[in-house]
Amino acid sequence: MRSRRRHRPLLVTLLSCALAVLMAGPTAATGDADSSDSSDSSDSTGGVGVEVVRLYEEVSLATQQYEAGRREAEAQRGRTQRLERLLDRERQDIALLHGDLGRIARAQYRDGGGLPHTARMLLADSPEELMRGQRAVRQADLAVDNAVTRSRRAESRLAADESRAASARRALERRNDELAEIKQGIERKLEEAQGTLQGQADASVAAGACRGSARLDQPDTAFTRRWVPPVETYGLSAGFGSGGERWASRHTGQDFAVDIGTPVRSVGKGRVVKVSCGGPFGIEVVVRHAGGYYTQYAHLAAVTVDQGERVSVGQWVGQSGTTGNSTGPHLHFEVRLTPRSGSAIDPREWLAERGVEL
Repeated sequence: MRSRRRHRPLLVTLLSCALAVLMAGPTAATGDADSSDSSDSSDSTGGVGVEVVRLYEEVSLATQQYEAGRREAEAQRGRTQRLERLLDRERQDIALLHGDLGRIARAQYRDGGGLPHTARMLLADSPEELMRGQRAVRQADLAVDNAVTRSRRAESRLAADESRAASARRALERRNDELAEIKQGIERKLEEAQGTLQGQADASVAAGACRGSARLDQPDTAFTRRWVPPVETYGLSAGFGSGGERWASRHTGQDFAVDIGTPVRSVGKGRVVKVSCGGPFGIEVVVRHAGGYYTQYAHLAAVTVDQGERVSVGQWVGQSGTTGNSTGPHLHFEVRLTPRSGSAIDPREWLAERGVEL
């Protein structure tokens, strides 16, 4: 299994990410494009699917904000560390100033033999000695005053810096807590909506009848390439030809590890030739492309196209799920030579030939 590959998420704002849903006409349960069998469209699948997509976009935006907050936290942590080093230097300076005051006091005591400078001046034997005494007094007083002033300024600056550092840390912690709470709240809503969507999908599979396509507003993208991956953000899991007890012989497609409700897109332009909601693949869509190739999108939670519909490159054809013979949420993607099982070829090689590296 290859490591997760990330593509740039859709950059949308919360004010523009509300998606409208239009319920289409009945969708054929199985068969080719000219099949006329249909079932009643759902009155709620589209709404839940839209809610899931909207919440995905909100989670994406919240994640961007959280990551921005995390980066700011890292930057603030660096600033705090620099400030701590500055505070340490200021503490050392204060200790040195206190030491200077002590040395001055001790020096005065030693030089004066226990007598204050004024008494020494009164006992002076000559004018020169008197002048020297006056200068010594002035210098000593000035040294003491300067040392006291520097010490007080340093202590005041230290207190202000400590207060500023503590305030910055508290503000940053509050901001990160708020961002994390917002993100967690959206994720809880998304999990609930995913559960509802998957429940409706399971009911459709059990009944063997599709609920009808959920008309999600398509993303505002203009692909310059003719082919794209079937999902925008993914992790690769089981590959083509893999062995295991989950398959009768070998795995016939490429699995993409994605969450329930992730938009699934057509890898290229073509025509929907099959929409089915029963059997081992659960809810599936099959698209016919130029050159006689077919792509299958299986284990879906919802479909967003109708049988017979023409699709463009990257157009959403469904939402991922875990219907049918599935052990967890993922997209099963196949490339076939016919619209039916048994004609699959390696999808990674097929896409690589068309410039899409997974």
